Amino acid sequence: MIAIDLKEALIPLIDSQIPTFVWGSPGVGKSSLVAQIAQQKEMKFIDLRLSLLDPTDLRGIPFFAKEEKKAVWAKPEFLPDTDSTDFGILFLDEINSAPPTIQAAAYQLILDRKIGEYVLPKNYSIIAAGNYETDRGVTYRMPTPLANRFVHLNFDLDFESWKLWAYKNNMDKRIISYLSYKPSDLFMFDPKSPNKSFATPRSWKFVDDILKSKVTEKLLENVISGAIGIETAQEFLNYTKVMDELPDIDEILVGNEVEIPTKNSALYALCIGIVYALKDNFSTQNLTNVLNFSLKLDGEFTILLIRDMQKDGIDVESSPAWRGWVDEHIFLVS
Repeated sequence: MIAIDLKEALIPLIDSQIPTFVWGSPGVGKSSLVAQIAQQKEMKFIDLRLSLLDPTDLRGIPFFAKEEKKAVWAKPEFLPDTDSTDFGILFLDEINSAPPTIQAAAYQLILDRKIGEYVLPKNYSIIAAGNYETDRGVTYRMPTPLANRFVHLNFDLDFESWKLWAYKNNMDKRIISYLSYKPSDLFMFDPKSPNKSFATPRSWKFVDDILKSKVTEKLLENVISGAIGIETAQEFLNYTKVMDELPDIDEILVGNEVEIPTKNSALYALCIGIVYALKDNFSTQNLTNVLNFSLKLDGEFTILLIRDMQKDGIDVESSPAWRGWVDEHIFLVS
């Protein structure tokens, strides 16, 4: 299930408090997707990495209460108060990477919405996630009774969904441009490979952070290689050099003539650059100039440019030039 469909499916399951398990390969964005839903719905979001906990961490630590003259369990600080009226999501990540003792402790929390004396607030939903057992990570087979407590959904990575997310989160335009040119490099995880660094949506976010940091040009290739691997880093950095050879996008925005690149890699870079420039300096006239410019591009790239503007929330239909664009490309959009 691609990200857009998975998100649409999760929302009613969360509203109905139906425990759901999201399966996906490392780094595809499982936790980020659930966090987005929590933010969108203004819900509290508690992210527990069960593989890092001990059974006592989840159940709490017993202590002797003098007044009651009995041992009671102290609630873990990271769990919400039982009497909380907030709406929230308790996200149990890496649940199948947790040892069986932790899974056993989580079982009661999922089955009965309590563990020991602790009771989960009534407005909290439980969502869990984990990596596929075939990904050769540290995983333990989930007990059948625990697995049977979940609705199981698979997270299938989809480039267009990631691209939409990247625009909304202001990812470096060089990354979006490169991956639009070579979408296969978005996810290059190979469970049989000995390499510790490989490209995933998570590691491309690392690249975005690296590009926005103060890493020097001299060290950039080595640092980016540590995130996505040597070969991918070299290809990406070579591609960014193409972007330096693009025509002045500001000239396109004001309607001046520019020389259109002939290489596909440069055209991908140009289209992404125009979207970012228009987003930063939007006006109906600038949009009209961009639409007129797009008429000079080959069909593949004019469609790419228009779709990317729409994905980034630019209302292309607000321009008086839109009808002329549609008439010119009716054979492509019909």
